[in-house]
Amino acid sequence: MPECGYVPEADKYLKEFGVEYIITESHGILYADPTPIYGTFSPIVSPEGVVAFGRDMESSRQVWSSINGYPGDFNYREFYRDIGYEADYDYIKPYIAHNGVRVHTGIKYYRITGKTDFKDYYNPQWAMDSAEKQAGHFLDSRTSQINDLAQYMDKPPIILCPYDAELYGHWWYEGPYWLYILFKKIYYDDCSFQLITPSEYIDKYPEIQVCSPCRSSWGANGYSEVWLNPTNDYVHKHLHVAGNRMCELAWLFPNAKGLKKKALNQCARELLLAQSSDWLFIITNGTMVDYAKKRIKDHIGRFTKLYYQIKNNEIDEIFLKDICKKDCVFPDIDYNIYK
Repeated sequence: MPECGYVPEADKYLKEFGVEYIITESHGILYADPTPIYGTFSPIVSPEGVVAFGRDMESSRQVWSSINGYPGDFNYREFYRDIGYEADYDYIKPYIAHNGVRVHTGIKYYRITGKTDFKDYYNPQWAMDSAEKQAGHFLDSRTSQINDLAQYMDKPPIILCPYDAELYGHWWYEGPYWLYILFKKIYYDDCSFQLITPSEYIDKYPEIQVCSPCRSSWGANGYSEVWLNPTNDYVHKHLHVAGNRMCELAWLFPNAKGLKKKALNQCARELLLAQSSDWLFIITNGTMVDYAKKRIKDHIGRFTKLYYQIKNNEIDEIFLKDICKKDCVFPDIDYNIYK
């Protein structure tokens, strides 16, 4: 679910679309009703029949913590020091944005070094050594955790480790290598546990405690306030109006062809782009706020303009072609899903 968000009202829709299980933040399981016997170390199933797995706190902290998580190792590549911003302007200008604005190039010469403005040069071998050491630490920690838990459970515990995909290789350049070494160690070392998917776990251990998961999300404080607070709440009324209009269009034009179908599909893209949780997150955190607000305004504006053009049968082909080029995500989208 988006941002691991959960509300009980979603269950009937999840069931309707064949979703077997979801992943919630830890307290979505820990504060379920009744309290789950095994906490996050076993899934629960809602009265509607949706299975919920909770994020494991210990393994999450080891990787994700901004204080002592693995990605903060001083030997790792420093994300924020990029030659796009640091090289002499005349030298770097041909390689940055076409309008001359400095941007990330992906070429970064420094390692994290420490909590200081001084940064030492990046040493790939040191970084690989750190990743290998931390993969071993993670494996040892999971082995100990699972062995301790297994004494008190009548089925094997599951340790669920979900992370943002952008952590691996983006914020944490060495993250994919860490994963690679971890999986090799699990395969080759004397390991007391197996890698498994949630679906496989459900198939192997189908007896699941019935509980109602708690409303929850990840993000600061765990209850969706990152995406709904006084700094960004004005956006939701526009998203709701656009969402209702998208459903209206799908009902009005169920068998559209040609240009109208292309316009309807683009409406769906603009709506999804407007609904991206990143914009509200950025506004809450106060980073690049003007950019986030502009993206919301652009996508809602394009959607609304297309909505009236479709209803009035006056589609502007040049406008449609332009925004299809700008917002070309989800190439296979079908607007009929909103019916």
